[in-house]
Amino acid sequence: MKAQVKISICIGIVLLFVLSATASSQDLQTATIKQINGNQTTNVDEDLDPLVDIIVTVEIQKIRSLEKNDRQLFSREKIDPFSDPDFYVKVFINDVEFESPIWRNTKYVYDPQWSATLNVPDDQENVSIKIQLWDWNIGIDTLCDISNDRYGVPKDLKDVELTYDIKTGHWYGDDFTADDALDADPSGYGRLNGCDDGTIYQRDHDCELWFNIYQNDKDNDNIPYWTEVNIYGTDPLVNNTGDDSDGDGVPIEWEHKWGVFYHRWWGTPIWMYDPFKWEDHKNIDLDQDGLDNYEEYLTSQWGSDPLRRDIFLEMDMMEDGPDGIHSEVPDGAKELLRTAYGRRNIVFNMDDGCMGGSDVVPFSEDLNQDDLHNIYWTYFLHEDENNWRRGVFRYAIIAYYSNPGGFVFWGGVGPYLDALLVSSKYFETEKIKPKTQHKRDIVYASAIMHETGHTLGIYHSNTPGCDDQEGKFPWQLHWWKWRPYISVMNYGYMYKMVDYSDGSRGRNDFDDWDNIDLTAFQRAMW
Repeated sequence: MKAQVKISICIGIVLLFVLSATASSQDLQTATIKQINGNQTTNVDEDLDPLVDIIVTVEIQKIRSLEKNDRQLFSREKIDPFSDPDFYVKVFINDVEFESPIWRNTKYVYDPQWSATLNVPDDQENVSIKIQLWDWNIGIDTLCDISNDRYGVPKDLKDVELTYDIKTGHWYGDDFTADDALDADPSGYGRLNGCDDGTIYQRDHDCELWFNIYQNDKDNDNIPYWTEVNIYGTDPLVNNTGDDSDGDGVPIEWEHKWGVFYHRWWGTPIWMYDPFKWEDHKNIDLDQDGLDNYEEYLTSQWGSDPLRRDIFLEMDMMEDGPDGIHSEVPDGAKELLRTAYGRRNIVFNMDDGCMGGSDVVPFSEDLNQDDLHNIYWTYFLHEDENNWRRGVFRYAIIAYYSNPGGFVFWGGVGPYLDALLVSSKYFETEKIKPKTQHKRDIVYASAIMHETGHTLGIYHSNTPGCDDQEGKFPWQLHWWKWRPYISVMNYGYMYKMVDYSDGSRGRNDFDDWDNIDLTAFQRAMW
């Protein structure tokens, strides 16, 4: 009996030794240690990217005040009652605070070239990020509103809290993507809008902020190691930028950026697009702005978003007139347009030469219909009926003279109303009174917004008060009738403001914003 016990003990010891040796062998196999800058890090089983030491960057791209157009000193509507804002940004990455320099006395910050960067744990999937926008003042800084109040819970929070996923390179929280347009973030992915909490006409320091979040990546294709290895099966050492393995016209990096979304309640990633399976991107338009996914990809270099509405307008300027009048749109007018549409989460993109399509049109004292058709054919379509910009861009001629000072027109190719003209000389001589730069900005912006409204489907025939010739002045029959319709589409307000109406003023008001159709310029007129 004792011998049997001894034998059993010996066998047990041998088995324990074998199992221990096997376990040690497995541990050795999984304990491959990477060396990054001479420092040891976690093992491959835990490390979300064994090729690099993971660094997360929050990049601030653009900032815009969405305050009411008001030039009065001490105005209650302004973010800063004493001047234009003095913006600066605070970013918190895993509770580590970063603060930008101050961009002084400006409502618009373009290309600030500032970012916050932090080396994060390589074995933790989620990184917490908070973004705040501030207006500097002596002794009392003001927190500006960039929050969307996503769940409709009353609150006074104005900053944005996000979770960045190291595995996928995407984020969710107060800014997110969604496969359902009804559930999408209306301001878009990587764009924040303080008006989204319903404070568009209230003094709430509403602003717009564009940003991006990314991590370092060995092959620099912006597709994280974990996704390449576990989802796509691509080589994390090979840059896949531009690859279109499924031949659907959209490369892998675009499908990755816009094809991953997170469930709004539990934050798990869902993969909407497969870069190795053909998808009909030329017939997918989730945000219903008239740009299908393929066109969104073509315009992505200028910031288009397939989950947020975009308008693209090519503006061709005519050569200067003999009296020195320049046929051009003032920069201040462009900013007014961007702000007006931006409040409603429509990004108004103007190609005045910055998108490769703007030209200088030969001078003409006046333009007849044949002239308009020739310009449209030559300078917009470039003599190509299938030019891809048609149906993506609307077309505007900034001409020397016409009366009326603005109108929409048919370009002569296809049954589409996608072109407009505005007249510099008409505005300068008839409408800019007093002759200040502020008034000039409003007149040009108002005219362009009015004519663009027609390409959005707002006409006299379907919108009471729009283009009513009897509603221009107080002594006319319909002036008082249409006073509640405070819109650039109402001749009584044109050249005085830059906004459409929201229908909130009762009888004889019309809700332009909820009735505009961004696809109207693509539909046949007959």
